[in-house]
Amino acid sequence: MVHIDVGDGRDADARRLDDVDGVDADARTNVDRGHYVIPRDVGRDDGGDDAASLVPMLWRYRQAVGWRGESRLGRLTLLAGLGYFFVWTLFGLAVFPLGVVLAAIEMEQPALARVAPVAVGVVILIAGAIQPTSWKAHHLACCRETPARGCKLPGDAGTAWRQGLRFGLHCGLSCANLTAILLVIGVMDLRAMAVVTAAITAERLVPAGERVAQAIGAVVIVAGLLLITRATGLG
Repeated sequence: MVHIDVGDGRDADARRLDDVDGVDADARTNVDRGHYVIPRDVGRDDGGDDAASLVPMLWRYRQAVGWRGESRLGRLTLLAGLGYFFVWTLFGLAVFPLGVVLAAIEMEQPALARVAPVAVGVVILIAGAIQPTSWKAHHLACCRETPARGCKLPGDAGTAWRQGLRFGLHCGLSCANLTAILLVIGVMDLRAMAVVTAAITAERLVPAGERVAQAIGAVVIVAGLLLITRATGLG
């Protein structure tokens, strides 16, 4: 159930576009046929891919600091983890207002609702095209190998916090394109969430992660093209 204050007395609890007064049924039909839903609960994260990548990073951090017999190892590791989640909190705060605005505009503008299926396909296509780029490979490598094996770090709070921030930033950027797919499809679509979470986890943890990312990109590109073809009536 979407709840948005549209400010003019129209139905604020509407799951379908034609439940909102003044929005024609054709707009709803175009969206519904493609199973596109208005983004809701933007910024929600089930935490599965976060935990899957955070645990190996914290283990590497403990190894990088533990070589000197640091007695505060547990507290420093916790601080690094807090730095990681702080970055993700900032990402969520940035994305949430955007999702709310887009949802409100889509409900207010029938014309936008009609082109939404094509827009979704384009976003998915772009997300797939980013997968094999050097930019993606750089952030993915940092996400997989920070801190680097054999690296020796000082055991102070500032370094722990910065390591957590750095790791959170690289991991957030490495999966930003795949996360965008959830934003346009709808983060409450459990099937889409499961597929995207599995893809992010695989490229972060499976050996030869860069090749895995490229393979995922190829699949996503095909999916985007199929959606565009279907939405434009060419298929």
